[in-house]
Amino acid sequence: MTIREEAQRMKLVSPEMAAASIEIRNDALARIAKALEENRDVIFSANAEDLAAAEEAGLSSAIQKRLRYDETKMRDSIAGLRELMTLQDPVGKILLARELDENLTLYRVSVPIGVIGVIFEARPDAMVQVASLCIKSGNCAILKGGKETARTNGVLFSLIRDAAREAGLPEGCLFQATAHSEIDELLACDREVDLLIPRGSNAFVRYIMDHTKIVIVDAKTQYPAACNAVETVLISRKIAGDFLPVLAKALTEKGVKLRGTKEAADLLAGSYPVDLMGEDDFATEYNDLVISLKLVSDVKEAADHINRFGSHHTDSILTADDAAAEYFMQRVDSAGVYRNCSTRFADGYRYGFGAEVGISTGKLHARGPVGLEGLVTYKYRLCGTGQIVGDYASGKKQFHHKDLKI
Repeated sequence: MTIREEAQRMKLVSPEMAAASIEIRNDALARIAKALEENRDVIFSANAEDLAAAEEAGLSSAIQKRLRYDETKMRDSIAGLRELMTLQDPVGKILLARELDENLTLYRVSVPIGVIGVIFEARPDAMVQVASLCIKSGNCAILKGGKETARTNGVLFSLIRDAAREAGLPEGCLFQATAHSEIDELLACDREVDLLIPRGSNAFVRYIMDHTKIVIVDAKTQYPAACNAVETVLISRKIAGDFLPVLAKALTEKGVKLRGTKEAADLLAGSYPVDLMGEDDFATEYNDLVISLKLVSDVKEAADHINRFGSHHTDSILTADDAAAEYFMQRVDSAGVYRNCSTRFADGYRYGFGAEVGISTGKLHARGPVGLEGLVTYKYRLCGTGQIVGDYASGKKQFHHKDLKI
């Protein structure tokens, strides 16, 4: 069966999935958590094969860390599932209730999007996050993970699919695409797939720092392959002479390679090696223990630089200056703007969303970490008693548009 045929079949299943009770959807999540616990050895064995293949292929250690699914990752997956179960049902919420006229009432009600296609990076825990969020939000899902974790994803998907089926969710509400060629097929299914989410690490995250190095070290080294890890640090010239050597020392001690402008390199000359880079290089994404350095005159120059080269993912300013912080948070056009904290907080789980299918840098229909609320849309329900538009067009009747308490 082709991806299009699978998507067409799934389109027919999606109303049944949308109608599944919250009890059934939560039961599916509980069963997934249990399946992970009971099949940990099988999962870890498959992951060991993926890691061995990655090492043989010469993938970087940072990327290999991203591919690893160990006890810690499993614990986090299970914790995420259990938290997701506690979250309010995003489906069936009355978002608006308005009496247009007597006995003519309009309701805006949240509903699942329908069929969602998700193409995500080679990270096994993403398979659990994406599938569980789609289940909780009542959506059918076509899932395509990275080839580097094909074995692990295969085991995880089988467990998730079986758990969903055992809980009573409709057969075929989840499908795993495995071939690279299926990505193009999925992209072409614009009639069958209601929303396509590319979840990847093409992020460019920047920082300014003027009083501490700890946040930057965390943002770069805590998980360098993550999409919310720092890639560039912009340093105020007012403090660069004192601060940049301190930052360079802290980063190099953690194995971080430094790249930067000539101005930054000259400040560190004889102390720390810096690979020179041009202005256009600041769009580079590393996903590794490499960082870019540049000096700026003020917060305006920093914001302009970020808006020009950034991916609009997450950006942070580290400052004690309230006015500079407010300027930064207003003028930087990113999904997440932070003050005095690590960009690694940009995560659906850490926001209390249960998990995330990805982080949207666009402005429609969701922005930032996309959790449950980003996976539902709404429909309008209008309940009348035989009203016709002609009466209102002629002036016989008038709308009074009275908002009702929800």
